[in-house]
Amino acid sequence: MTADRSRASQECLVFGPLENEIMEVLWQAPDPMTVREVLGALNSGRETPLAYTTVMTVLSRLAEKGAANRTKAGRGYAYAPCVTDEAAMAVREVIRDFGVSAVGHFLDEIRNVPDLRERFEKLLHEGPGH
Repeated sequence: MTADRSRASQECLVFGPLENEIMEVLWQAPDPMTVREVLGALNSGRETPLAYTTVMTVLSRLAEKGAANRTKAGRGYAYAPCVTDEAAMAVREVIRDFGVSAVGHFLDEIRNVPDLRERFEKLLHEGPGH
């Protein structure tokens, strides 16, 4: 596995501190949230408030990584988690216990087993819980 692929696997599966805070807000919400709603939840009780653009950028990156689903809401977007808190925790534990290379081996296995690849492609298109 190349260093770039290893880095990409880690980037997609591990949340940074602010990403994790935002995912916690999304996991607790019953419905998709706008950037402004996420910002309000994050800034309540925070000594130094976050900027709207900071939260918007992180939410966009979470959507690009496949961790959050972005849907049009008025002039902006609303975000909802694509992975459960339990699923994210399981991924973090695998990476902590076995390293990022384990994720690369897992992806290689999916590529090499047609039935498994088809099941994961279906999951990617339908999303979790379907």
